[in-house]
Amino acid sequence: MNKQESEYDVLVVGTGASGMSAAVTAAYEGLKVLVVDKAPVYGGTTARSGGWLWIPGTKLAREQGISEPTGAARAYLQHEATTHFDAARVDAFIENGPKAIDFFTEKTCVQFDMPPVFPDYHAEAPGGQPGGRSMVTRPFDARELGDRVAKLAPPVPELTVFGMMLGSGKELWHFLRAFKSLESFWYVTKRFGGHLLDVLRYGRGMTLTNGNALAGRLFKAGMDLNVSVWLDSPVKKLIVEGDEVLGATVVRNGTATDIRVRRGVVLACGGFPYDIERRKQLFPHAPTGREHFTPSPALNTGDGLRLGESVGGWVDPTIPNAAAWCPTSVTKRKDGSAGVMPHFIDRAKPGVIAVTPKGRRFTNEALSYHDFIQDLVRACTGTPEVTCWLICDHQHLREYGLGAVAPFPLPIGRHLKSGYLKKGKSLEELAKVLGVPYATLQEEVATFNRDASSGLDTKFAKGSTAYNRYQGDSLVKPNPCMAPIRQGPYYAIKIVVGEIGTFAGLATDESCQVLTKDGQPIQGLYAVGNDAASIMGGNYPGAGITLGPALTFGYVVGQVLAKQTNRSVADVVQLATPRVHAHAA
Repeated sequence: MNKQESEYDVLVVGTGASGMSAAVTAAYEGLKVLVVDKAPVYGGTTARSGGWLWIPGTKLAREQGISEPTGAARAYLQHEATTHFDAARVDAFIENGPKAIDFFTEKTCVQFDMPPVFPDYHAEAPGGQPGGRSMVTRPFDARELGDRVAKLAPPVPELTVFGMMLGSGKELWHFLRAFKSLESFWYVTKRFGGHLLDVLRYGRGMTLTNGNALAGRLFKAGMDLNVSVWLDSPVKKLIVEGDEVLGATVVRNGTATDIRVRRGVVLACGGFPYDIERRKQLFPHAPTGREHFTPSPALNTGDGLRLGESVGGWVDPTIPNAAAWCPTSVTKRKDGSAGVMPHFIDRAKPGVIAVTPKGRRFTNEALSYHDFIQDLVRACTGTPEVTCWLICDHQHLREYGLGAVAPFPLPIGRHLKSGYLKKGKSLEELAKVLGVPYATLQEEVATFNRDASSGLDTKFAKGSTAYNRYQGDSLVKPNPCMAPIRQGPYYAIKIVVGEIGTFAGLATDESCQVLTKDGQPIQGLYAVGNDAASIMGGNYPGAGITLGPALTFGYVVGQVLAKQTNRSVADVVQLATPRVHAHAA
């Protein structure tokens, strides 16, 4: 294999939100930046995400008339992170988050919208708030990307309707009410019409929403600043002299190129959702590493963590939760392939309960996805499989849908035929289909139905928190998260454990510099996004707590690199005997 050399100020590894925000910030400050990604498409996990960011104290909140109480965000994160609270990094996030939003919204095409109400997931905890911290990426016209839109990573197919991405805020609200409200019906009709015209003209929808919008906007910002991006270009090893990272070897079109950097290398490879060995080590529900189902990109195999470890970086294995847990179900797509459907909000709707294989409810179904899975793992202790069933009746299924099963008027036959959706004409028949004790299931449904009439869930307090109620149906009284399950036929979907990103990552300081186990910085090496240990300490405090820090610390490391002085050409290029650390990428 021929080897070439090239020189940049900054090398960023990964094209998700953290990597692209670092690249855009550094390029805006005048640095020459190269971004590489081993995938044939750009956007990483970000492109598949909801596109929400959790950042307290921004101008977007103030524009909504929401003021951030002094010290509240820090108190909340300290409460959430518990034993893994990192004061220096949390303070850097709180200080720089609003600055990052100002920079991107004022200097680039990256824009956000903040709803007046979106509660923290634990809004009742110390420092929690009913709104003003979670924002969503504004929809983006993909035509702005020109022919580069073809290389944008697609969203999760199970989260689209006829290939159309739905906005996860007000737009989803309209779609769920399309046959209840003339306004919503008209909105949905126009949206479908515009999508159809785009498909006829361009071969795909051109309105990007959610994470696709964020990935598209960040890439366009990079285009505007002449950031170089190499796809299909994995990093094979870091180039080190002494204790300093001076670059990396990148393979592109079959040719290995030594990329020398004057400022630093930034790891932003998306964590390790598909690293079987690390899952085996850190996921208690996955003893072989394979009892886990993730909608994350299959190429996110932990390269960044291994690169960091190869030069002395350290991943703390004691974090309470190594990933952002999410209940998922495994679907069969029309082409026969398997799909993974994340269950974000359907559990909070009025007529849904979750039961273990023993037929028992085990938690408040309207809890955040992360909390729900923790309760499921505890409920399945000592059992051969960590799983549960989401159960609803016919009226609920056609009104709200469940998992990958869309509400009326879309048909459900395909999901019944594939076995994804289980059905019983009676509750007893459904219990038999699922293999759960009928008497136990009947008891749980009867109790839930009785509680629904009063609006008070006597077993698990479903609908008792601000976040619960936000995800329910405000038109349902007295509890937006509870309604009787009594109109057969009855349906169920099997839930298994997944995640929407990993939390365990390389130890870094407040400047994003990678640290050794004893806390010493590794010169020239930085990590952001899911390649860095989460500042949330293994918890999930609110919508966007991965992308918020990803954008913020991408901005931070871009500023840090811009303020450095260049190494001399001799330091970077004239390496007599460079020491190279390899990893199995």
